[in-house]
Amino acid sequence: MSRKDFIWLFIILVIVAGGIWIVLNPNYPIQQGLDLRGGLQVLLQADPAPGQDVTAEDMNTAGSIIEQRINALGLTEPLVEVAQGENRIVVELPGIENPQEAISLIQETALLEFIDTGNQSLPAGTCVRTSYNNGDPSRCELDPENPDPATIVTPAPLFETVLTGAGLRSAAVETSQYGEVYVSFSLQPDAALVFADYTRNNVGNFLTIVLDKQVISSPRINTAIEGGSGSITGSFTYDEASKLALQLRYGSLPVPLVIESTRQVGATLGELSINSSIRAGAIGLAIVLLFMLVYYRLPGFLADIALVIYALLNVTVFMLFAVTLTLPAITGFLLSTGMAVDANILVFERMKEELRKGATLREAILTGFDKAWSSIRDSNIATLVICGILLIFGRSFGASVVVGFAITLAIGVMISMFTAVIITRTFVRIIIGRSVAWVSGKKWLLGV
Repeated sequence: MSRKDFIWLFIILVIVAGGIWIVLNPNYPIQQGLDLRGGLQVLLQADPAPGQDVTAEDMNTAGSIIEQRINALGLTEPLVEVAQGENRIVVELPGIENPQEAISLIQETALLEFIDTGNQSLPAGTCVRTSYNNGDPSRCELDPENPDPATIVTPAPLFETVLTGAGLRSAAVETSQYGEVYVSFSLQPDAALVFADYTRNNVGNFLTIVLDKQVISSPRINTAIEGGSGSITGSFTYDEASKLALQLRYGSLPVPLVIESTRQVGATLGELSINSSIRAGAIGLAIVLLFMLVYYRLPGFLADIALVIYALLNVTVFMLFAVTLTLPAITGFLLSTGMAVDANILVFERMKEELRKGATLREAILTGFDKAWSSIRDSNIATLVICGILLIFGRSFGASVVVGFAITLAIGVMISMFTAVIITRTFVRIIIGRSVAWVSGKKWLLGV
């Protein structure tokens, strides 16, 4: 009916083409949750030092750091939940291939310290006591192939901590021209000033780098280190350096964690159940498409096309943003599909009312979409508010089932507004609006 409609049609075709490309692209697989794919579930328990209080903020911070670490490993959409009031964290890792690596990474505190050892160079592997947080070497483990008691400094001396890893801004793995792997780091502005001032006043002494009370390296300060950057060297393999960089990049856990239990989870639904669910969803969608076609005729056919596009866009979003699909998440998607149909029904019923009142077809099309928009908007906003409440509830009380349902339902509701208000309207205005004279004489095509 207008140039604007054809612009929207072009945009819709581009979006659909992009969606098809993503769906067919093997680089964007659908992420499956534990109930569909199986994986590992780890229950972590806070293990504070005597007298240390563990707050809800500490546990939430620990959960956030663990999630960042696991994501950086490239694992498939981990689920990290803090059980409120219990000082526990549940970690679910769907489809994980190396559980020990993930367990090691999420449990370790990775407390980095730069300590002042004066004119004393300490060998790598030495366990020390430091002034930070009344630290002791009790958690420091000796290399079983080199159990030399002389490498443990007990109970004295107590070394002064110059800086901790809290002052780090970034950390990355680098390789020297000689093939040596090391970790480069940069400091926050305040920490950089402290670092520069200390090295300037201690040229010739040793600044020992300690991770979890165990010496990594003990370099001599040859000159003042300005600019807030440096490196951590040692006998690292590339994997060890990568792991250290990840731990430092995402900070130290505010409280030590111990593994209370681990559980290998199989796919609870199984392939047969998954196929049955897909088949049931396809049958339901086919029935809805048939109903729209029979009851609303030509507008229903256009709405069916929009509904197919709606399903395509949902799957595209799931694949593009790696949304983890569980059975409840799939339920949320199917529920949102019903809401997408409901939006079209509101529009078409309004159009039919206007036609029965004697309005022209052009007027009925315009009025149908304009008058139905407020109802569509209000109902969808109400649903999004409920999704927000469910999301907050699920994350606060460890109800992961609710979280997946809320996310897919919210995605579906937002896409349904686009398909019902933009896509269906564009199709109706172009197909029906340009054939007013022909369609007006055949009102049965409009379901009237």
